[in-house]
Amino acid sequence: MHPGNGMGCAMLRRGALLLAVGAMLTGCVSDQVGTDFASVSKKVGPPRPGHSRIVLLQDKRNGLSMAICACEVKLDGAPLGKVVAGKYAYADRPAGRHEVLVTELMFPGDTKRDIVMEAGRTHFYLIKSSPRHDAATGGAILGGLAGLAVVSVATAGDANPGPAELVALDEATARTKLAELQAIE
Repeated sequence: MHPGNGMGCAMLRRGALLLAVGAMLTGCVSDQVGTDFASVSKKVGPPRPGHSRIVLLQDKRNGLSMAICACEVKLDGAPLGKVVAGKYAYADRPAGRHEVLVTELMFPGDTKRDIVMEAGRTHFYLIKSSPRHDAATGGAILGGLAGLAVVSVATAGDANPGPAELVALDEATARTKLAELQAIE
């Protein structure tokens, strides 16, 4: 092939683009050093007197599972960020009643949960995709937007209309899971 050939140039551009994307991803991975929960806990210390800590995490993705949620999380209306597979977010708040809101872009519903946080304690919650989320994902895969619409209407009356389930974890289980996760940026 001649270097001036349009197809050769397209392949060269595609290769350069892939190399650039690979370099960016490598940079992202290296920036995560020291954001594991044990390092963060040691650095920030325990919650202040009268405060508590909440940690929201999502397991790493295993295999080809579609049962994950790219969840935007808010605590009392303040954004904590997007908790995706293999990531966690945390926040310290005064002890008492708080509202966790979990949403996902393009998902037709929200997950809301009121929690009571005790002073001096860290509360851990695993974010799992809800049955409605799994059904909607399956509908979208099998039927595109029409499938998503049909499943969304059919599951609109579910007890949890949102994309996630929040499962309380004991500290030992949470710390085991958190050992392989990274904080969101």
